[in-house]
Amino acid sequence: MRKFLESISPLAHAKEMTSPLLIVQGANDPRVPKSESTQMVAQIRQAGGQVWYLEGKDEGHGFRKKTNVDYQFFTTIAFAKKYLLGQE
Repeated sequence: MRKFLESISPLAHAKEMTSPLLIVQGANDPRVPKSESTQMVAQIRQAGGQVWYLEGKDEGHGFRKKTNVDYQFFTTIAFAKKYLLGQE
C-alpha cells in the first residue's frame, strides 16, 4: 500500500508538472500541514516550474476571514490573468 500511495503522491510527480500552479495554504490547517505545501513549492521550483504560493497566516482549511478571502480572490485573478490570458 505504501508503494502505491507514494506512486500517486503529487510530490512524487512535482518535477513532471509543466503548467503554472497556484498553491493556497492556511498556516493553521489541521488537514493539510503547511510543510506539505512548502515541499511541493520547493520541488516545482527546483524543477524550473512556475508556482505561486499564498499562505494565510491566520487561516485553517479554507480562507474564512473577509480580508484573506478578498486577497485570495485577487491573487487568483492575477494568476489567471498572467497564465491563462497571457496578460501581465
